[in-house]
Amino acid sequence: MKKTVDVSLPIGPVHPVFKEPARIKCETMGEKVLSAEVELGYVKKGIERIMRDRPWQEVMFLAERICGICSVIHNMVFIEAVEKACDIALAPRAAYLRVIVNELDRMQSHILANYSYCYTIEHETLAMYLLNIRETVMDQLELLTGARVTCAYIIPGGVRFDIKPADAEKLKLALLKIESDIRRFMGMFENGRMIALRSKEVGILTPEEARIAHAVGPTARASGVRLDERLNHATYKLLNFEPVLRDECDNYARIMVRFQEVLQSIALIRKCLNEMPAGLIRSGGEVGAGSYSWKGEAPRGELTYDLKTDEYGRILDIAIMTPSIMNIEACGHYMLKGIDSAADITSTFISSDPCIACNER
Repeated sequence: MKKTVDVSLPIGPVHPVFKEPARIKCETMGEKVLSAEVELGYVKKGIERIMRDRPWQEVMFLAERICGICSVIHNMVFIEAVEKACDIALAPRAAYLRVIVNELDRMQSHILANYSYCYTIEHETLAMYLLNIRETVMDQLELLTGARVTCAYIIPGGVRFDIKPADAEKLKLALLKIESDIRRFMGMFENGRMIALRSKEVGILTPEEARIAHAVGPTARASGVRLDERLNHATYKLLNFEPVLRDECDNYARIMVRFQEVLQSIALIRKCLNEMPAGLIRSGGEVGAGSYSWKGEAPRGELTYDLKTDEYGRILDIAIMTPSIMNIEACGHYMLKGIDSAADITSTFISSDPCIACNER
């Protein structure tokens, strides 16, 4: 009697659709994926070790270089952890400016994630449209902070620059264009037949599986799990923030959550521009001895900085927990298992928006 042989299918670490190196090791029977494991460790930087015994001014720049796709939230969570550790007050106007820049960064990250997914399923037209509108978002980051990627905008007690009235008007006009284009692209994604075949009911992650794997960010919210660190942030509470949730639990849902969150970010920025109080953008304060653990919501989910400083503001110890490791775990153990076509392995992996740079810090 002839025995059916399972095939080991390695993908990566170098692959045309991967932004960063990782290897997916799959066990398959024909086209069906029986099990999968994601292997990391190709670009380890040792950045946490480099941060120790350095002044906070240097560590601030190192923090946002952990990841070039979500640098603002690393800057924000690190500085807010320092503020909490050293009892530094935040200027009220600066709190709103932080949200504006953070949400712009979330927008460009989500758009890039959806570009990567569309490119992976070979919908290159929509992928290029998304990459183009992302440039408009990056231009707004540059307008407000002077830089497109590593902005170093957030400092203890406030931010570096205020927003000029003329720049606020430019931002509002840009948001109108971005909103219009994103709604159009969402329609293309929702109604595309090929997209539906490659995305709906593919890469299922049930709510229970999401909880077991401790999935976070859009990956968890696309499975109906109400989990978002912005719910615990003082400024977002003032903005009556509520997370975007979907219940399809598949690749389609994860991309749609990111599209919806881009529109939500636009609404939050507009609210900040309208409700932002007048006044100073820096409260002063001095970094001294202290320790604190603080969380924020990165584009991919919960980001934690646990740090300790001495009386001179040097970082004695620091530990960082980034969100992608949990989402990669959820992908390897649940989302990839049972996929009917090996062609959907890479798109399912990309749907979780894995950030290897954050994990390989």
